[in-house]
Amino acid sequence: MPDHHTIREHRHLRFFGTLLHDPNLWHLNRRSASGAFAVGLFTAFVPVPFQMLLAAAGAIAFRVNLPLSVALVWLTNPLTMAPMFYSTYRLGAWLLGLPPRGEGFHFELSYEWLVTELGAIWEPFLLGCFVAGTVSAVVGYMGIRGLWRLHLVKHYKARKLQRLERIKQRKAEDKIAG
Repeated sequence: MPDHHTIREHRHLRFFGTLLHDPNLWHLNRRSASGAFAVGLFTAFVPVPFQMLLAAAGAIAFRVNLPLSVALVWLTNPLTMAPMFYSTYRLGAWLLGLPPRGEGFHFELSYEWLVTELGAIWEPFLLGCFVAGTVSAVVGYMGIRGLWRLHLVKHYKARKLQRLERIKQRKAEDKIAG
């Protein structure tokens, strides 16, 4: 991860001011990592430009790990954006009980085409984005919390076994010496 001093001084993030000085934004612990996953995954499904700034604002608002929140937004990248957003549109159409558009679909890179098509699909698209973002945020949050807990349980069991081994070794040494 980049140095937090570098991020604080980044020209695009300077408008956050002293909010970036909160140490919770830079530490990795169970709460900050799971919260960062929730913020980053939800923001990845928000169909707006500058998702990274939105994720940074969410991380600051919820006081979770900022670099992790911002990095997770890159799940939506030029390679994954079309399948993700088409899937969210299909999900929204299914939830609303609308037949998905697809027959006779013709893509044209123009402002008129975008306004016309978005005007026809905005409701199922935004509903699908909201539902997919919410579900992925909850799954990400709970998944990281669960994985973190499993790691801690495994770590504590290993420490307990090491402690028992030391006790056995001391008893064996006492028998030999005594």
